[in-house]
Amino acid sequence: MSRKKIMLAYITTDSARKTTYKKRTKGLVKKVRELTTLCGIQAFAVINSPDFGSQAEVWPSLEDARRLLSEFKKLPLSKQNNKMVNQESFLEQSLAKATQQLRKLREENRQKELKEVMFGSLSGKGILQSLNAMDLDELGRLVKQNWTDIDDMVRVLTKASGS
Repeated sequence: MSRKKIMLAYITTDSARKTTYKKRTKGLVKKVRELTTLCGIQAFAVINSPDFGSQAEVWPSLEDARRLLSEFKKLPLSKQNNKMVNQESFLEQSLAKATQQLRKLREENRQKELKEVMFGSLSGKGILQSLNAMDLDELGRLVKQNWTDIDDMVRVLTKASGS
């Protein structure tokens, strides 16, 4: 059975907010424990809430968290910041990826358009007159490539039937 979708908003009822805090804290600690076990990594969680007690909850223990944090701080800055990205670099990476996808889709569309023109001209539609020199040159390369592919297939089939 699936859960119903909840609205993420501040819980105004004190008792409901405290109950949700406790449940979510347990869930978060469970996820960190599972992550360390399944992936064989070291991790800790610090959950601090001024509303629900003055002490921050630390998993697995405060000493382990301090030890792990000091080990992390001993690493050179290049290793500490290895996988970190700020919003600007994240957006630049996303933009570069989207631009690459757009370029690829445009090329695929161009190839499909040229194939459509090629097959249209083979069926007798007079659409070659509307193409410019660059389009005709690309269409010529596409026809040559298809012709080569057909020749290769014929050679393979004649060898297979002749053997």
